[in-house]
Amino acid sequence: METSRIAVAGASGLIGSALVRSLTADGHEVVRLVRRTPRAKDEVEWDPERQYVDAAGLVGCDAVVNLAGAGIGDHRWTDEYKRRIRDSRLLGTAALAEAVASLDRPPRVFLNGSAMGVYGDTGERAVDESAPPGIGFLPSLCVEWEEAAAPAEEAGVRTVFARTGLVVAAKGGAWGRLFPLFKAGLGGRMGDGRQYWSYIALHDHVAALRYLIDSESLSGPFNLTAPEPLTNREITAAMGRVLHRPAVFAVPAPVLKIVLGEMAQEVLGSQRVVPTRLLESGFTFAFPGIEEAIRAVR
Repeated sequence: METSRIAVAGASGLIGSALVRSLTADGHEVVRLVRRTPRAKDEVEWDPERQYVDAAGLVGCDAVVNLAGAGIGDHRWTDEYKRRIRDSRLLGTAALAEAVASLDRPPRVFLNGSAMGVYGDTGERAVDESAPPGIGFLPSLCVEWEEAAAPAEEAGVRTVFARTGLVVAAKGGAWGRLFPLFKAGLGGRMGDGRQYWSYIALHDHVAALRYLIDSESLSGPFNLTAPEPLTNREITAAMGRVLHRPAVFAVPAPVLKIVLGEMAQEVLGSQRVVPTRLLESGFTFAFPGIEEAIRAVR
């Protein structure tokens, strides 16, 4: 097996840590970008806010993966936190893209995080990578986020954007908050439950990232979502079935708006996003169905 040297920013997050485990298990050399003085030979210092990257640490890397960014659902969306969400993505992406472009021998691929939020609320309309951006905070953020990778693209580095859906995982992310509620018998639909949730099993997300890294020709945006999005009502019913708990506690939309503020529109909004480019390129999902995805991590 041919091994590679791969740099990962955001290596301590839900997706980043799973990717690092997968890569190291297969013998690849992983370089983790850290926001402090490195304490190990596999660490490289960077500071997204100052747009600083120790580019020397990226020398010899075959791929650079950027999954860093403040959590979308970690805090209420105050103006200050929205600025943190934005800056953590745009400044970090720009810094890494410029560092990649500065190398005498740049990596063969720069894989940058993005989100299905780029499409905004799509209602019942299914959208793929050919759809235009939506309107609002997250769509605007995602557009700028992807544009910040321009230095790498302009340097001729194959650049890929992973437009991530809702990741089904036992801990971390939005799903990590759902599992305890459902296991306690307190789960249920949110709002009227008719909004579409485009999900993806953590295993499939990592597999898709590795597929995109290993490709020699794929570039541009890819939706990392399961083939068939489901409504919130269908997903919460599936959670109840798999976990053998009733899913009868609905959270009314007005309550979500009070508790979550502006972020409630993302929970109540509908995003029916399909992974057309992944499927057409030949990628195969291991856990395409919601019950399979839940059972894989419960």
